Amino acid sequence: MSTTIEPVVQSHKQTTKIPSATIRFAGDSGDGMQITGDQFTRTTALLGNDIATFPDYPAEIRAPKGTLAGVSAFQVHFSSEDIFTPGDQLDALVVMNPAALKTNLSDLRKGGILICNSDGFEKKDLELAGETENPLNSQVLEDQYQLFKVPMNKIVEIALKELKAAGMSTKEIDRCKNFFALGLVYWLYGRDMDATIRFLQAKFGNKPQIIEANTKALQAGWNYGETTDAFVSNYKIDPAHLPPGKYRDINGNQAMAWGLMTAAKLSDKELFLGSYPITPASDILHELAKFKNMGVRTFQAEDEIAAITSAIGAAYGGAMAITTSSGPGIALKGEAIGLAVMLEIPLLIINIQRGGPSTGLPTKTEQADLFQAIVGRNGECPLPVIAARGPGDCFYVAQEAWRISTRFMCPVMILSDGYIANGSEPWLIPSMKDLRKIPVTHAPEQIDGSKFLPYKRDEYLSRPWAIPGTKGLMHRIGGLEKQDVTGNVNYEPDNHQHMTNTRAQKVENVALEIGPQEVEGPESGDVLVLSWGGTYGACRTAVEACQGQGLKVAHAHLRWLNPFPSNLGDVLKNYKKVLIPELNMGQLRTFIRSKYLVDAIGFNKVKGRPFAIAELIAEIKRVLPK
Repeated sequence: MSTTIEPVVQSHKQTTKIPSATIRFAGDSGDGMQITGDQFTRTTALLGNDIATFPDYPAEIRAPKGTLAGVSAFQVHFSSEDIFTPGDQLDALVVMNPAALKTNLSDLRKGGILICNSDGFEKKDLELAGETENPLNSQVLEDQYQLFKVPMNKIVEIALKELKAAGMSTKEIDRCKNFFALGLVYWLYGRDMDATIRFLQAKFGNKPQIIEANTKALQAGWNYGETTDAFVSNYKIDPAHLPPGKYRDINGNQAMAWGLMTAAKLSDKELFLGSYPITPASDILHELAKFKNMGVRTFQAEDEIAAITSAIGAAYGGAMAITTSSGPGIALKGEAIGLAVMLEIPLLIINIQRGGPSTGLPTKTEQADLFQAIVGRNGECPLPVIAARGPGDCFYVAQEAWRISTRFMCPVMILSDGYIANGSEPWLIPSMKDLRKIPVTHAPEQIDGSKFLPYKRDEYLSRPWAIPGTKGLMHRIGGLEKQDVTGNVNYEPDNHQHMTNTRAQKVENVALEIGPQEVEGPESGDVLVLSWGGTYGACRTAVEACQGQGLKVAHAHLRWLNPFPSNLGDVLKNYKKVLIPELNMGQLRTFIRSKYLVDAIGFNKVKGRPFAIAELIAEIKRVLPK
């Protein structure tokens, strides 16, 4: 259907061209801040800007309305140049109530734009946020920021008065205020409304009143910016010079799901996911469940143990088998991961990390599961570990992990985190013909009557992948120690030592396939910043800024964390200082120190938020040799 849009009143306000901007929408969890930020992101992507986003959810499903715990926010950094982070300080902050103002104001730069829904600052709203006085009446805000007090509720009610007369409830009208805020910010940064109107028509196709209400609210916000005397200028950001091709906006969990499906296609395998829902990993299950028509099978198990053991069964049966979770779920899967290591079957274990321990900070980011991933199981139980560096990289990490898992016949753990999983960026859609095939072979039938040897190994120490029911391939499985070559149960001390050594060496052999560690910057110098996971963007940007100031600083980002690249030790020796920023208390630093005897310096943060570029630059300069 189509919706009539009234003509926008034109004026002659000044437009200022800027290279980039960072904005944040913040309000109560019921105010629609996530959909508002998502729509701004999609519209900005269509204009060709480079983008990085940071959704920030409340930890509770429905925290008390108007409280500090219930604040939901969505940050967007968009630019005419390449960017790798969702930005440090905010250029513009849109808040819907006092709680949102109180929890987000410290991130707004001095002189930045502060747009407040003044109708959301009533006495009750102030009390819920722990305020006794209305901060909008404070001269401090007027002096330090470009403060715009906008009565959004009242304007939306006027814009929708005909719909109210037709029976639309006050509650339904109030829900449209987020689209008013979106329309105002569209005007402020020179975005048009067409893509969002198409979204509304697609999402609410059978609810014409909802489409009309949100469209009118969106337009009212745009018109307010264009006609009111409060806003004297808006801003323009040119498209970024991205490599040519077809792009789409993608978040990390969606990219992971698509990468898994692509890996299944490249290896000619059916995909099976055994999973139990957990924040922030559940969206991988949700996304894969949409593709039953492409041969994807998803199983939502009754618990984490059932989830991984179903995946082990699928792997034993010859499928591309995956299980997804976060730290608490990975803990529950621990014994079954050991079974997969003992069986030596291909399996992908995906851990979307979040704040811990226990249930910790379910919606906040952290990269504190590295110890768990590498050594967090009983016995000598090594497996390869790979970590994505950003949303788009999840697509390729999924394929790389499956390639290694099938080549070396072992489970592989993939690490992502809440920041990567929920954040989004422009993603260049690849052609299937440009992606590397993942050849998979299975043990052939034993037609000559010879005995099948399930643990006979190739040059990589990989055993054959035998499909049940194949003639002549009957063999014993289970978690008890296997006899070398035959696979029979064996408790002999020398055999256990040999098999333990062999499983460990097989994981070390992965280093032969992953290539050398690359360094961005001088091959030797004063400081090497060594990063992993979602800290990539902030570390790269900070190092580039330091290099621009003439400092002898380089950046190495680890994709494979077990094993490390074969040349990493030599790389580390080329720099006077090694700085390792981590969103944990120093887990990679512990491994680096113990393996390479390098006195690495940790820069650690566990606040549920990613690093700011400015704090990394300051730390790099602090550790420079005097």
